[in-house]
Amino acid sequence: MTAPAARPEHRASGAAPQEGSDAGGAGLQRSEDGAIATIRRGLRLSPEFARGLWLTLLLAVVATAGKVIVPIAIQQIIDRGLTTAGGRPDIDFAAAVVAVCAGTLAVTMVCAYLMNVRLYRATESALATLRRKAFRHVHDLSVLTQNSERKGALVARVTADVDQISTFMQWGGLQLIVSVGQLLVATVLMAVYSWELTLLVWVCFLPLLIGARWLQKRLSRAYLAVRERTGDMLGAIGETVMGASVIRAHSTEERTAQRVDTTVLATRTAQVKAQRLSMAVSPFAEMIAAVGNAAVVIAGVLLGIGGGITAGELVAFLFLMTLFVAPMMMATEIFNEAQNAIAGWRRVLGILDTVPDIADPGEAGVELPRGAVRVRFEDVSYAYPGGPTVLDAVDEEIAPGTRVAVVGETGSGKTTFVKLLTRLMDPVEGRVLIDGTDLRDVAFSSLRARMVMVPQEGFLFDSSLAANIRFARPEATDAELEAAIEELGLADWLGGLAHGLDTPVGQRGESLSAGERQLVALVRAYVADPDLLVLDEATSAVDPHTEVRIQRALDRLTHGRTSVAIAHRLSTAEAADEVLVFDGGRIVQRGTHGELASRPGVYADLYASWVRSSA
Repeated sequence: MTAPAARPEHRASGAAPQEGSDAGGAGLQRSEDGAIATIRRGLRLSPEFARGLWLTLLLAVVATAGKVIVPIAIQQIIDRGLTTAGGRPDIDFAAAVVAVCAGTLAVTMVCAYLMNVRLYRATESALATLRRKAFRHVHDLSVLTQNSERKGALVARVTADVDQISTFMQWGGLQLIVSVGQLLVATVLMAVYSWELTLLVWVCFLPLLIGARWLQKRLSRAYLAVRERTGDMLGAIGETVMGASVIRAHSTEERTAQRVDTTVLATRTAQVKAQRLSMAVSPFAEMIAAVGNAAVVIAGVLLGIGGGITAGELVAFLFLMTLFVAPMMMATEIFNEAQNAIAGWRRVLGILDTVPDIADPGEAGVELPRGAVRVRFEDVSYAYPGGPTVLDAVDEEIAPGTRVAVVGETGSGKTTFVKLLTRLMDPVEGRVLIDGTDLRDVAFSSLRARMVMVPQEGFLFDSSLAANIRFARPEATDAELEAAIEELGLADWLGGLAHGLDTPVGQRGESLSAGERQLVALVRAYVADPDLLVLDEATSAVDPHTEVRIQRALDRLTHGRTSVAIAHRLSTAEAADEVLVFDGGRIVQRGTHGELASRPGVYADLYASWVRSSA
């Protein structure tokens, strides 16, 4: 008899916290489909599941059917090999039956092996497709939607949730195919031997089948809760690891540990509740199996006395009943894994059902020609979902090649202005135009080629300095990178690094100082060669020496380009051609630094505050 496929180890599972929990109200959707509809949608998303499925099922049928050879062989040997006309056992007949049995089992083993290989290959290919689709969709979601979940929990949707589907498809799915086939084959052969005993067996197990439907709904809710609590735990642990330095600096280790402990205990409670519910079936199934076996023995003896069944057929029936009962007992764990997988599918479908509110027009999008950029805000207003208006009727134009500084107090609307300019968000009213074209009509490929944003904290990948700079233009040579560094006046800084361009920057660039990370981000932007440069105060939080380096690099980087910089420091506003002053979501002043500083207003007050803080 072929051994069942080895069950894989459980992989870490994760899920997100409650969707739409942030203030903005932009959250991932949750798929509310029923279990069967969820599985169908999941399978449609990964067509590799169905490729060559007919051959896999054929192998499964052969592998399953081969299991009944042993009961048939036992029946034949008892009824024909042990009882002959001369009263002596027919050794030759028994040997022939055993040989046929051994040959059939060998074929069964080969078919089972081929079935497993094909199923695993198809599953991994299908889940790779599902994972790629989920990742790309997450990447396409707006900043608001992405911020509605913790990053660790969001990543878990693409990794751990898909892993849970993999666990079911490679173990539970296989067992489901084999078990259903085994049930059918066992039922048919049992009916050949005795339809009365077969009916008795099904009557015994009918309560279990009825209860499974009732249990499915409860398990579905329980395992969805498990994945949500696991997502909370992964998110909390991820934040704790990433924020370890802040935790130590404020001596909040104990409070942080308690927070993590709370999520771990909540996950444990949800897991125990789900497992307790699923394991309630096992004792019930064992009791039914025991009652069924006893009933078959008693009824079989009575049938045998009446000549309705031979001794060999009764023994074979009991063996076949073992094949019948095994899938019923296995159903508990299969059911358990299925509910976990369905919960995972629902989490992934929740991502894919979330429509990106910042959509790429794709092939229909406008390709912008290269050259100095003209920016126009045409009566633009914006309000975050469920919140007040944060940008109100902004109507301004930025001439090509102009260096603009955006200033204002916290909450004045300057960051929203920049997000709309870079199309991280779309306006609620009005239009943002580049060279007369609405940003919503520009293909992402063209927009990102012409526009580069340098954030306040430049993100670096765990690789070399060269690889991080080359991220903007993969085909750039080391010579071109060195030339770019030279042109930005940073050759002395590069020369001071022990390994030059091969210097490892560490995870998130932690091997470099904050100022050096900003220098890398500026070089990367220069290599990208954009027509419009957007900066979120590149000189904030750096020492005076590095600020001089950054300012020198900025002067060369912005030369001849349209640039917009959020200014937190006086030097940035002083170096700009124009200054836009935000207050209460409106642009209340516009002009050069000298003009604005010399007349009463918001900018003069900010300028006076800067001077006092620098003194």
